[in-house]
Amino acid sequence: MASNTPADILLKLREIERRSMHHAEGLPKEDEGKRFWEGVLCTVAGTRIVAPLGEIAEILNYPASITRVPGTKSWVVGIANIRGNLLPIIDLQVFLGGKHIVTGRRSRVLVINHEGLYVGLLVGDVHGMRHFSDDQGAEVPMLPGVVRQYVRSAYNLDNETWPVFSTKLLAENPGFQVAAA
Repeated sequence: MASNTPADILLKLREIERRSMHHAEGLPKEDEGKRFWEGVLCTVAGTRIVAPLGEIAEILNYPASITRVPGTKSWVVGIANIRGNLLPIIDLQVFLGGKHIVTGRRSRVLVINHEGLYVGLLVGDVHGMRHFSDDQGAEVPMLPGVVRQYVRSAYNLDNETWPVFSTKLLAENPGFQVAAA
């Protein structure tokens, strides 16, 4: 019969700890120097982009009810009531010089709130969210002129280059801030 004195139990626990530490040596160590950020992958004006999740306040399905606002530019879809708050909805593709987005099950509204500018950006296709690290940085690819002015960096993911679309730069554009026709 095995002895179960406190000293025996302590010896067994130390032996288990020693064996565990021996086997743990081959495990990969976390790289403390890497910084990660998350982005929303989507398609706008025929260009696949990533919007930094830190610039997005919320991601919504296309609202069931949107009220058109007379006297606005063609890229203003209208106003939606989102939990008691009025949210202007902008067709980002039209603003960038493309055709109106045909909404579908993958269409989403990316809500931004930049220095008091609270607005929803309608995008046609959302491909999910991904993590990016600094070591995935890439050269910014050739982009259509209007999209290019909102891109300052790019990242590689699964052998594809994703330009980073800055909603902050968009929100600071004086032409975006004036929706009256």
